[in-house]
Amino acid sequence: MREHFVYSMNMTTLLEKAIKQASGLPKSEQEAIGALILEEIASESRWSAQFASSQDTLARLANEALSEFNEGKTLPFEKDSDLAHN
Repeated sequence: MREHFVYSMNMTTLLEKAIKQASGLPKSEQEAIGALILEEIASESRWSAQFASSQDTLARLANEALSEFNEGKTLPFEKDSDLAHN
């Protein structure tokens, strides 16, 4: 007997459409798509955690950059530059 799942009412129309289409694929393809989705969710979670834990470092670097700018230690960015300033 095939399992049926009740999806959250918070699912977007696009995600629901993708899941409906994927459900018609062969089992091996469904498994591959499921693995891709879960890996993407895990990757986003890791990125969010890393970004959240780096706020102090980012704030310190921003303050350093502002200090260097205010002290005249920076160079203007040129659009076509290779960023290699000597």
